[in-house]
Amino acid sequence: MVAELWPGVPAAWSRYVQVPSTAAVDRPGTVHEWHLLDNAADLESRGAEPAGTLLCVHGNPTWSYLWRALAAAGSSAEKPWRVIAVDQLDMGFSARTGTFRRLADRITDLGNLTSALGLTGPVVTVGHDWGGIISLGWALQHQEQLAGVVLTNTAVHPAGFSLPPALRLALHPAVHGWGTVSTDAFIRVTHSLAQPALAPEVRAAFAAPYRGAGRRAGVGNFVADIPADETHPSYRALEQVAEGIRRLKIPALALWGPKDPVFSDRYLRDLISRMPHLDVHRFEGAGHLVGEDRDIAGPILAWLESVAGQAAETPQTGTPAESADEFRPMLAELLERNEDNSPAVVDMAPAASGKAPAVLSWAELGTRVNALAAGLAGIGVRPGSRVNLLVPPGSELTTLIYACLRLGAVVVVADAGLGTKGLSRAIKGAGPDFIVGIERGLTGARLFGWPGTRVLAGEASPARRRLLGAAHTVAELTAAGTGQPVPDWQVEPDADAAVLFTSGSTGPAKGAVYTHRRLAAMRDTLRRTYNLKAGSSLVAGFAPFALLGPALGATSVTPDMDVTAPRTLTAAALADAAAAVQATTVFASPAALTNVLATAGDLDAAQRTALSQVDLLLSAGAPIPEALLARVQDLVPAAALHTPYGMTEALPVTDISLEQIRKAGTGNGVCVGTAVAGARVALAPLSADGTAGSEISEAPGITGEILVSAPHVKDRYDRLWITEAQSSSLPGWHRTGDVGHFDADGRLWVEGRLGHVLTTPAGPVTPVAAEQAAESVPAVRLAALVGVGPAGTQVPVAVVETADGVRRPGPAEDSLAAGVRTAVADRCGLDLAAVLVLPQMPTDIRHNSKIDRSALGVWAAQVLAGGRTTAPGARR
Repeated sequence: MVAELWPGVPAAWSRYVQVPSTAAVDRPGTVHEWHLLDNAADLESRGAEPAGTLLCVHGNPTWSYLWRALAAAGSSAEKPWRVIAVDQLDMGFSARTGTFRRLADRITDLGNLTSALGLTGPVVTVGHDWGGIISLGWALQHQEQLAGVVLTNTAVHPAGFSLPPALRLALHPAVHGWGTVSTDAFIRVTHSLAQPALAPEVRAAFAAPYRGAGRRAGVGNFVADIPADETHPSYRALEQVAEGIRRLKIPALALWGPKDPVFSDRYLRDLISRMPHLDVHRFEGAGHLVGEDRDIAGPILAWLESVAGQAAETPQTGTPAESADEFRPMLAELLERNEDNSPAVVDMAPAASGKAPAVLSWAELGTRVNALAAGLAGIGVRPGSRVNLLVPPGSELTTLIYACLRLGAVVVVADAGLGTKGLSRAIKGAGPDFIVGIERGLTGARLFGWPGTRVLAGEASPARRRLLGAAHTVAELTAAGTGQPVPDWQVEPDADAAVLFTSGSTGPAKGAVYTHRRLAAMRDTLRRTYNLKAGSSLVAGFAPFALLGPALGATSVTPDMDVTAPRTLTAAALADAAAAVQATTVFASPAALTNVLATAGDLDAAQRTALSQVDLLLSAGAPIPEALLARVQDLVPAAALHTPYGMTEALPVTDISLEQIRKAGTGNGVCVGTAVAGARVALAPLSADGTAGSEISEAPGITGEILVSAPHVKDRYDRLWITEAQSSSLPGWHRTGDVGHFDADGRLWVEGRLGHVLTTPAGPVTPVAAEQAAESVPAVRLAALVGVGPAGTQVPVAVVETADGVRRPGPAEDSLAAGVRTAVADRCGLDLAAVLVLPQMPTDIRHNSKIDRSALGVWAAQVLAGGRTTAPGARR
């Protein structure tokens, strides 16, 4: 049994080193005793040659114990790394020097230590808190042996902000000595930031070196050495490091806990501005002690492996799809039609208002885009600036998007359908430089502290503008830019163009980054697949399609509805929008179409005529029953009905028509057809434990994770390096997280989400076929199949929402349960362990269609264990 000094720290790691000092604060000839954790003994016992050294530097008031998991991972990795985690002088178990050591001294100290150790390259520095800037100071002075840098919740500069309240309090004369030295208050507060809370034995280990005021002088000095302004003695050293890292071109990684009250996202944004090549992963829900809140050791080693793999030019697996179209900017159609007075965008007025639709011609749209672009440039919007748009679909949002694209700014789109918390997470994660929003949007920005200069879309009194913090209005910027030249900034096709957030139906919403080339490829794919071109007219009950209208050369109109709630679309609103533009194409989500059918009885003859002239109807976002599509066909009798399959990261991927759905018949899942123009689809077969491997298959009858390769797939996930590494682990392919199979005719069938696969004793079971079987029971409106029990031994449970509704959640009544059990057994051969009912399924907001099966699984397990039957949330 390995003897441990502290939990997770073998005694063999702990060592002391005598180090001569050259720090300015010390007298010549001074020698200090350093304590460090070093896993070299582990590597020697394995006879393993390390790939390099991870030089780990803690902040205040932690110590080398912070890096114990990384040291253990470095020892056991297939390609091991030596990990040297230091205790800075006056900290941890290193010597108490009796001196006030400033930032420059501490950078020199670290260099003295590595010289004494005879440390040679390659070295990757790893820093946390104020250890981050000290490690970067060392990196700048030792570039000849530097192989990379890793940073966790740190700062290299005040970044134009005042100190966070927590640090201002710790520096206050009335608090500083008492809070940092006389008592252990500062230490206890820091430990309390862990989420979840530290185990008692871990908390005790972190506190071990700081028992008694005599051991805490370094804690107080560290706080006092924070350069709050330019007059501080350490400001110059801070500035040298902050500016110096702009020249570092070595690989760099930042792992961040956004719930840190001290080193918040604003410091991450500052780091990104200084190191644009920085790989970033934000762990939603994690805080200051991110290495305690989440596993960072595994990701660090994976990142190191990926960096080495890039250097070795790892060959691709599979051939990614390439665009058949030459790059044509998104603005090309708009620029070419600057004298065209035909309608480009139509805004529908609320039916109750009695007002006519507002029409904006191509020429007018082009003029507005140019004026607004010039106005935005005047307030500092530049290529690469991130502009978050909190404006409803319509001519104003269209103008804003194309004005940003005109300047090379990056449009950030996170809709209100994410809910308040989800929207706040998304905006803070994207870190916009500017926020343009209606009053409600800017109210949220003010209330939740969203970053960015605020621009009001609309009008408000001076007092109201001050309250909102609005520095400008869209009207003012448009007026200021009218008649002014638009800067001729050259925008590279592979520069970022947009960050589009997912619906959040499978976890926190993720930002998918699209370059100008990939956005243009999305436009071209839609054009080639559906023959959408100049002269088309599009009714968009789904915002992204309305925003692509000008790029396609299509007249676009958004119906009178709340686009964040698809179920608000009525048949009359859809018909009126179609009539306003003589629509040839309609896009609406399944939830929207359900309400359209429910309100179709309100249509008059003229409205029915408008719908009868539609040539194409597209609906996506969730599986659509053939019976529902058949009823929709009655409303749009001349239209071809198509249900494209896709996602925010790749829209669309496949396509199928109603006729093809009928030809495919029933099967295991939902038939979504074949790949759209320019796309390739393949599978990564599932193993017995329900996970997807790295094999790529296009063979029929094999269930696997769906892979897509296309020129219009997202470039990457935004500031989610780990997620992106997983999704692109097969070079040239995007792992969708969906599972399915090909049939003998090459059609793709979607069987559910990878995370929703049941792992039963008989092997993995995908949910969709059983759900379809349950929904064939007349009394069932919606169904979800979930697994209850430990992985590998799960039993299937059906959760249903009935057509007539139930008041109380819990076990289904006997006749309903029997009907569902029989239907599922007959179609899928699956023996259900239980059938439960809910008044309403928890679904996503954007589509009102995607069921939260993870929440249902937790709830079902509680119910079957005899717990409370409270429903797991309604529609969020």
